[in-house]
Amino acid sequence: MKNSEPKIRIENLIKIYGEKPRAALQMFRQGGTRDSILQATGNVLGVADVSLNINQGELFVVMGLSGSGKSTLVRCINRLINPTSGHIYIDDEDIAHVEEKRMREIRRTKVSMVFQRFGLFPHKSVMENVEYGLQVQGVDKAKRREKVLSTLEVVSLAQWADYLPSSLSGGMQQRVGLARALATDAEILLMDEAFSALDPLIRREMQDELLRLQKRLHKTIVFISHDIQEALKIGDRIAVMKDGYIVQIGTPEELVTKPADEYIRAFTQDVNRAQVFKTGSITRPTTPLILGQDSTQFALEQMIAQELQQMYVVDQDSKPVGIVSKQTLTTALDNGSEDIAQVMQTNFPKTHISSNLENTFHLYREGLPIAVVDTEGKFQGIVEPADVLASISQS
Repeated sequence: MKNSEPKIRIENLIKIYGEKPRAALQMFRQGGTRDSILQATGNVLGVADVSLNINQGELFVVMGLSGSGKSTLVRCINRLINPTSGHIYIDDEDIAHVEEKRMREIRRTKVSMVFQRFGLFPHKSVMENVEYGLQVQGVDKAKRREKVLSTLEVVSLAQWADYLPSSLSGGMQQRVGLARALATDAEILLMDEAFSALDPLIRREMQDELLRLQKRLHKTIVFISHDIQEALKIGDRIAVMKDGYIVQIGTPEELVTKPADEYIRAFTQDVNRAQVFKTGSITRPTTPLILGQDSTQFALEQMIAQELQQMYVVDQDSKPVGIVSKQTLTTALDNGSEDIAQVMQTNFPKTHISSNLENTFHLYREGLPIAVVDTEGKFQGIVEPADVLASISQS
């Protein structure tokens, strides 16, 4: 479950490639740019004074074009690349400055990585590939086999345990790589362009699979991507990089609605807003009627006062149980009925605050406002077609 506690803290991280990193570092601190440093020293500024926090249980996407520094950044987090300067805290331990022996232990126990090209051993079975990390940890054979089988069940590959990777499709091979990372029970997953080698259809399936697994496992995931649609789909938050710098960090909705500059605006101008925006962000708070407490007379008075055509009815736990209209209430009063339970419509459209707007379109066929509920099923308000159209309009 996501919370506000940082699992990873990166402070003033700098990575310079080349033979004279210290001279280049001094030049950078004096205001040198990537181009001027390259021209003067032949060194390349890979990551430029990056600071950010990644919360426990967060799916954090680092996005940028080729050469932006995103892959360098993720490889610094597990020290596959050593930073030139700065700090990387995992659970408050500065792993940027620990010795290699301690770093190997961290890689074995805390941080797993999923690579773009799967990184599978072609001569080993699926089972043997997935158990590799556990074998390195020294887990005995019986226990690691049990763990591997349960992990393969999670990624729906248990029946392929004894096959070689060459027998599997690209998407299945990537799920093997994901299973290998999950099998070690590492709290942090680093995924460097993990789906970019896949065909578009399989790639979307893997994105859905990752979101499904994250709901179940609540890992801290750092996902590297060059695809804005992918970043907006899967990221709780997104950091956009350019030339080694962080240009903007924000939620998908914040990047689309409040771009920091023209670079971000150009990235997001053609995205499908209906796939990005959540119903919770445009929910219109309304006061519902309470079943067993409010009468038809009170309900009608409220609708007239608020100029409403319909109102939702909730139970004692604030969960929506029905909807009433002005017309049915008027008819009920004419017939002498005071019980809204007798006139409310119990078949009504409902969605979750985290659903994207595109998934609500079919609900408007009934011609009713959609009831929006939270994670506990409690009524939060309504969404009308006009709210959706206003939110996805480019203007």
